[in-house]
Amino acid sequence: MTRVLIVDDEPALARALAVVFRANRYEAQVATTGAAAVQAVTDWHPDVVVLDLGLPDLDGMDVLRAIRSWSSLPIVVLSARQTSDDKVEALDAGADDYVTKPFGTDELLARIRAAVRRRPAEDDPPVVHAAAFTVDLALRRVVLTSGETVRLTPTEWHLLELLTRNVGKIVGRRELLQELRGPNLDAETHYLRVYMAQLRRKLEPDPARPRHLITEAGVGYRLQP
Repeated sequence: MTRVLIVDDEPALARALAVVFRANRYEAQVATTGAAAVQAVTDWHPDVVVLDLGLPDLDGMDVLRAIRSWSSLPIVVLSARQTSDDKVEALDAGADDYVTKPFGTDELLARIRAAVRRRPAEDDPPVVHAAAFTVDLALRRVVLTSGETVRLTPTEWHLLELLTRNVGKIVGRRELLQELRGPNLDAETHYLRVYMAQLRRKLEPDPARPRHLITEAGVGYRLQP
């Protein structure tokens, strides 16, 4: 199910949009400030962002540039700013589309669908079979060899997903942290150690002697089937 992050400081409008998206089979989450929006992108990993430019703490353009600096996910601006200069600035900063208020919900939904379709296609999500567990990216599921489905937090899943998409290869600490925590926290490697320890406790038969979630000292981590 496609995840939509709605960033708007008008609570009534944000709630109404969430209802519309959920009625059309989207998952929806609301952020009412720029800081909350950036945090939601790093924690919740939406598939598309609907971004208002008039936010109380940060200018929406700054939020757009911040997200775009490390993520390519589709961003559709939804704003009362209607001048050509505003639209050009947003599109040049990396917005995928620009919808002006007031707007029709059918038009907004169509633009969201188009933005998601334009996202660069990836290969079919892999299924990786390790001796202790199986990761199915398409189903967003991890199953132990015992048949038990493992419950992961969003951050744990995203870390495992990044390693699974690069199975057998080393993924650098900086790259992992930028994906998990955002571009300004890529030096805080202790977070990465905590997340990896959590994953190992859930997936490795002997977390102290991991067979699959391997540390490459001084470099990063690797998923070894």
